[in-house]
Amino acid sequence: MTDIFNDIESEVQSYARAFPVLFHRAKGSWLYDEEDRGYLDFLAGAGTLNYGHNNEHLKGALLDYIQSDGITHGLDLHTQAKQHFLETLDELILKPRDMSYRVQFTGPTGTNAVEAALKIARKVTGRSNIIAFTNGFHGVSLGSMAATGNSHHRDAAGIGLSGVTHLPFDGYKDQNIDSVALLDAMVSDASSGMDKPAGVIVETIQGEGGLNVASADWLRALERVCRKHEMLLIVDDIQAGCGRSGLFFSFEEAGIKPDLITLSKSLSGYGLPFAITLIKPEFDTWKPGEHNGTFRGNNHAFITAAKALRHYWSDDTFQTEVQAKVRQLSTRLQRIAKAHDASLLTAKGRGFMQGLEFDNGEVAGAICQEAFTRGLIIETSGADGQVVKCLCPLTITPEELEKGLGILEESVAAVLPRKKLSIAS
Repeated sequence: MTDIFNDIESEVQSYARAFPVLFHRAKGSWLYDEEDRGYLDFLAGAGTLNYGHNNEHLKGALLDYIQSDGITHGLDLHTQAKQHFLETLDELILKPRDMSYRVQFTGPTGTNAVEAALKIARKVTGRSNIIAFTNGFHGVSLGSMAATGNSHHRDAAGIGLSGVTHLPFDGYKDQNIDSVALLDAMVSDASSGMDKPAGVIVETIQGEGGLNVASADWLRALERVCRKHEMLLIVDDIQAGCGRSGLFFSFEEAGIKPDLITLSKSLSGYGLPFAITLIKPEFDTWKPGEHNGTFRGNNHAFITAAKALRHYWSDDTFQTEVQAKVRQLSTRLQRIAKAHDASLLTAKGRGFMQGLEFDNGEVAGAICQEAFTRGLIIETSGADGQVVKCLCPLTITPEELEKGLGILEESVAAVLPRKKLSIAS
């Protein structure tokens, strides 16, 4: 492999260090290196490729659009591509779920959508404090980084990060900690030292934070406290949304109605940069141009996003297929965990955001490296990198999923001692 990456690319590169080969093509659930060796992709662009690499349905729509000289860059001008996306989103996603939201086109990545959500919460309420949770990850621009828990990212800011109060996520350290009751008590108490929040930002499944799952009861209680104290509820669905939880929105099973929702990653369906913030109409108080971005009008992403919604979300067929594969994933991960001592690893997560938690990051990292040598790309997450996270495309076939989990099982066995089975078993 050429030395150009070492010679002139910034030291900030990360995934390339874990997977040090030169990739040159990709299809479906597979990446191929320059020697055409295939790797099953259980990383999928950190959750950006829910429909796989170079999905034929989306690629065809995009190529037709480009061939017709369709607009590529449009700022926030009205275009046919944008119109089609908005109509499709409204018809297939919002109206069937009785959701009434304005769609704000932010900059191209998830952190842009989060920044917009935090700003509008502060603008609407006239307050500055935001509640975020331990192990949350919301981006690495300054506003969203302040709401992010991990010190690895926070320490890179170079300045103090303020305007956010962090509370324990559901189940953090001690299952007996009721962080929602704590929030209610502190907001109600003028002597708590907590400035009354403008809003609360939460991931229902913490992807980068280690596959921590908020229960439906906890989320409903959080919504009630937000309503009680007139705080806006922001759900960051950037990684857990677009079907990765098994439903289009990760909060659907809890039955809550967030005031603001951030979407990105797999929204474009093709890996194209695209992010939006959904805003309840009564909170859409922006002045024209008050929040903008040069690349908020990615018309290519509008085309592939609309096609993805039309092809995969017109009925329940795809959702049902995903949920069947979720059960397959859960069963295999539980089997892998049970083959080893319970003190060494546990299975965790929800939907197509599941994995294995080990007692330290060194072990998890070694398993990922072992898997890579066997043809599987998979990453770690969590505060100490202690969780091996399966984030494969939702379109993966059951056979491919079984193959990838087989490689993971072999890799765990190669690194960890297997549990000694009793004679009786």
